[in-house]
Amino acid sequence: MIRTDTLFFVGENLNRPECVVAHSSGWIFAPCWTDPGGITAISPNKTVHHIYASSPDSNIDMPLRPNGIALEEGGSFIVSHMGSHKGGVYRLMPDGRVICITDQVGSEQILPVNYAIRDSSDRYWITVSTRIVPRAQDYRPDAASGFIALHENGETRIVADGLGYTNECLLSADERTLWVNETFARRLTAFDVTEEGLTNRRTVAEFGHGTYPDGLTEAVDGSILVTSIISNRILRVYPDGAVETVLEDVDPDHLDEIEQVFQNNRMNKPHLGTVRSDKLRNISNIAFAGDDLRTVHLGCLLGDRLASFRTDIAGRPLPHWNVDISPLTSRLEAQ
Repeated sequence: MIRTDTLFFVGENLNRPECVVAHSSGWIFAPCWTDPGGITAISPNKTVHHIYASSPDSNIDMPLRPNGIALEEGGSFIVSHMGSHKGGVYRLMPDGRVICITDQVGSEQILPVNYAIRDSSDRYWITVSTRIVPRAQDYRPDAASGFIALHENGETRIVADGLGYTNECLLSADERTLWVNETFARRLTAFDVTEEGLTNRRTVAEFGHGTYPDGLTEAVDGSILVTSIISNRILRVYPDGAVETVLEDVDPDHLDEIEQVFQNNRMNKPHLGTVRSDKLRNISNIAFAGDDLRTVHLGCLLGDRLASFRTDIAGRPLPHWNVDISPLTSRLEAQ
């Protein structure tokens, strides 16, 4: 296991850096919830920059509340907007302009969006954690109102439903498989990707006491690295379903208290807003970085920095790894 005394930290004064995106250039990006919302960018020399959202479109729900972010060619970002009541998938341009990709499912306003990614066919895979309002009332073992939507050709439709608090999703390198974490159902689920959407839903791994899966990424050997909120765990899920713990930072008594609350259907927002740990601040996301893709950065819900460590596990380079982001970095470096 990774020891907490080997951790180091990147960035400072970050505001809810829930998701981390790393680029081959050494730039690192995370959401920013400082009004009006946007993106925090950390340069290779560790200078912190910000891209704040601006929108002349009064129909776009502002301030922007990015949960998941995905980097695109040219340095724009796909932003999953987790508003208090509304959601949307927006494009944040390098100059801060916000463009709506979709804010509806069918004819209805989309609920707060957790995560969204685009595939090579220009299709957007979108996760909505819950239909329950307020969303904290669905922090339950029987959560089953989450869904995955697909946006293509200007329309958005649900392609998988009844998920237990849908969180981050990930496409395989050949885009034939989509993995998704179901946080409060406590499982990693996979689907086959087809032209019509998703099929062949199956459970890859089920998690037990103290594990609430949130973010995920893939190693070069095909194993999936999963982060757990509350317990500050990183789990490695092998293709055969075997699970090993890579890192953990939590007070066991506190975790037992949270587990009891969860099992008794009493978990609420304050339980995610409190952490008892050595160094980690409710980790939620994981990204491989560095020239050898053996540096790990961790997004978090409660910290103002990114915890990081070196590992012998090499990450798979994701589709954004080598995209041209010079229009973005040139603008940031001129600030």
